Amino acid sequence: MKPIRLILLLLTAVGFSAQSCKENFLDYTPQGALSEDVLATKAGVTSLLIGAYAALDGQGAYGGNISGGTAWATPPDNWIYGSEYGGEAHANALSTSIEATNAFFNEKWKADYAGVSRCNAVLRVVNKASDMSTAEKNNVIGQARFLRGYFYFDLKKMFNKVPWIDETTTDFKQPNDKDIWPKLIDDFKFGMDNMPEIQKDAASANKWAAAAFLAKSYLYQHKYAEAKTLFDQVITSGKTAKGLAFDLNPEFEDNQRPEKELTSPEALFSVEMSANVGNGTIATANQGSMLNFPINSPFRCCGNFTPSMDLVNSFRTNPETGLPYLDDYNANGVKSDMGVLANQPFTPDAGTIDPRLDWTAGRRGIPFKDWGLMPGQAWIRTQSATGPYVNLKNIYWKATSDKYYDGIAWAPGSAINYIVIGFSDVLLMAAETEAQLGNLDKAQTYVNRVRNRAANPAGFVYKYNDDAKPEAGFSKIPAANYKIAAYPAGAFAAGGKDFALKAVYFERKLELAMQGHRFFDLVRWGIADKTLNTYYAFESKLVSEAIGMSFIPNKNEYYPIPQAQIDISTINGKPTLIQNPGYK
Repeated sequence: MKPIRLILLLLTAVGFSAQSCKENFLDYTPQGALSEDVLATKAGVTSLLIGAYAALDGQGAYGGNISGGTAWATPPDNWIYGSEYGGEAHANALSTSIEATNAFFNEKWKADYAGVSRCNAVLRVVNKASDMSTAEKNNVIGQARFLRGYFYFDLKKMFNKVPWIDETTTDFKQPNDKDIWPKLIDDFKFGMDNMPEIQKDAASANKWAAAAFLAKSYLYQHKYAEAKTLFDQVITSGKTAKGLAFDLNPEFEDNQRPEKELTSPEALFSVEMSANVGNGTIATANQGSMLNFPINSPFRCCGNFTPSMDLVNSFRTNPETGLPYLDDYNANGVKSDMGVLANQPFTPDAGTIDPRLDWTAGRRGIPFKDWGLMPGQAWIRTQSATGPYVNLKNIYWKATSDKYYDGIAWAPGSAINYIVIGFSDVLLMAAETEAQLGNLDKAQTYVNRVRNRAANPAGFVYKYNDDAKPEAGFSKIPAANYKIAAYPAGAFAAGGKDFALKAVYFERKLELAMQGHRFFDLVRWGIADKTLNTYYAFESKLVSEAIGMSFIPNKNEYYPIPQAQIDISTINGKPTLIQNPGYK
């Protein structure tokens, strides 16, 4: 059971209904809500804090999102906002025609600020509670400030210049002319210093989650020495809220198995999901991926967010070394069934491949978990538009679907948590930090730790005992020619800093594919222009959805400030919010 998610069902009793239809949604009190003075007890503060956690998935209590729109528009794992095409970046968000009036950006903005508002409510009330000890109050304040820091981090990486609203703010028409890094860093610092290592609820944030986000914040600002100090602490001493020392799960795919979440040492902080809780909606399930299951399949809907050809080709490995092709992977691409009808014969690629591919992208002729062989075009919305692959990281297992699949709505929900920050992510950020500081052997050690887990044969995809009866289990024969190896001793040092960074960047692309990190990584590395325009040039020759897409430097690094928010920020005819460069 996932208590934070289940208690979400009760939150309307304390006023946590959708807040988005009002202009002053940051200060909106729903009808029938309890006053903050009434909530100034330990029980009331706990309810408010749970409400702040509940905002993490962007969902309301009855199937929509907390900003009042569609369920899939605001969750943190729906980072592409409904495009069919994905794998490298925010495809439709980078269309040259994108405008500030796009409703999805406004919904995401409001959902994050609704989360900020809930955190601020906790911070206004907690010190009024006379039945709480100082330690209890500091823990609650630490959690609320950590969560607020997270919401602001999300806003910062997407929109860059955003207004800071905290528990003391009374005028919500604040300008966005100041950098909020110092303030959100203060929130993470407070969380690290005041939250305990062990929490009563395993789903709660602890001091190490805050430390990891603090390190990540420094990394985004290129403050490598500060980031290194924290990453060292997280890697060597960090523990989950249950007290498990941080580590990688034995198998790569373990992170997509709900039954392993409570005992996982890998998730530093996750958005909790639950299925089949008996409330008549899928509000507590993972709705961010509800459009991203294969179409015309047992999952029903809807064929969006498909892995790109470029992404799949990236998993090709050198048959002699087991290492990736860092530069010419597309010249060594993976054979696909592009243009091959589902009723025509096809034999999958026989070359060497990183085994993580077949837990990331569904490709024809390879076991699709325990659902049978992926049939190819039959599960693709429009192959000529998006390519021959389907997303696999959001797929639940058929054998446990009675527990972890929620079919009450027109599209599936699942109990697969969204890992906001995981240990492999931390290891690779630490590797990047070490490479930037010139500690190339240490950077290689971290990268190899990730690659060695991927090389564990127990974590490979295996052929079925009987292709016609996938429920009969798996054989001992690998489903593809898997070959992956660690970088040999001294490889990073011999290649130099530029090579080491390239290897780290590529490892993040492979390890974290389809999880919403890639675009923001490219922007902070300063290579989004070159990488994405090269990507679009390659993909546009293969799939029609990539035609006309481009990355415009000094514009597309960030989303436009929603025009609706600019309009309601007006004071005496002049808006307090300023649009990002390049947008009208």
